[in-house]
Amino acid sequence: MVEIKGVKKYFKNIKAVDGVDLNIAKGEFVALLGPNGAGKTTLVEMVEGIQIPDEGQISITRKTWKENRTELHKMIGISLQETRFMDKINVRETLCLFASFYGKSQTRVDEILHLINLTEKARERVNALSGGQRQRLALGIALINNPILLLLDEPTTGLDPNARREIWSILNKLKQEKTASLILTTHYMEEAENLCDRIVIMDQGKILMQGSLNELLVSNNLKNTLYFNFVEKTDSQYFSDFKMVWKEEAISGKIILNEMNEDIRRFMKIIESKNLNIKDMEIKSANLDDLFILLTGRHLTT
Repeated sequence: MVEIKGVKKYFKNIKAVDGVDLNIAKGEFVALLGPNGAGKTTLVEMVEGIQIPDEGQISITRKTWKENRTELHKMIGISLQETRFMDKINVRETLCLFASFYGKSQTRVDEILHLINLTEKARERVNALSGGQRQRLALGIALINNPILLLLDEPTTGLDPNARREIWSILNKLKQEKTASLILTTHYMEEAENLCDRIVIMDQGKILMQGSLNELLVSNNLKNTLYFNFVEKTDSQYFSDFKMVWKEEAISGKIILNEMNEDIRRFMKIIESKNLNIKDMEIKSANLDDLFILLTGRHLTT
């Protein structure tokens, strides 16, 4: 579907993209993640045909931008972090305008209004929409031409949790249909985990690692962690068989869970046998931010 081979893009002394190879299958949803300056946006802009690689080649359904620009424009849909609309026209008129660029009918406009849950807002002026509604409209515009490749650049940045999940719901419907591939850039770990089949991690213009979230966590030996606090002073030696970090003054600690269910049973058995009083406990799953810190020394949002 999408083939990226040996792609490089330099800006003076900055190696924005430095020899990237990446294949994306039909219907596959891929998250492209990395700290600011990792090269994500430059790579996506080359896939979109906005930037031209200094070296290497990008093809979509085996077609390159150099020889098939008009045809490829009809195949892709793009939604950016912020989209400017003509505020004095309404939602339906906006969609009709973009539908006319592709020769799409009113039926397609009605389908998009239903998909993005804006049918009741069809006659509402764009400048009266909330932030989440405007972003759903931007997504609807990206989908108006039935694209086989959808490129979303941080589509939910600045949205409240409910608005963000409305976008996720739309994208998950598309994912079930398997009619389009998706390249998603985001700083929200939960978004990548919720939507994407594969996660590609970039830093300093290179791909560091790729795979499903579970594959990435397992391959880097990242485990779930049990955090706990006791009511009164407790002998940490009771838990010496665990891989543990203990804070004597706080009467608290954390245990790395190698085999979660078994380790929790062992932990609770000690609590019961020693008649210890737990103040609180929490299990934290290893996540993408843990992986980022391991690979880059930085959090995802830095």
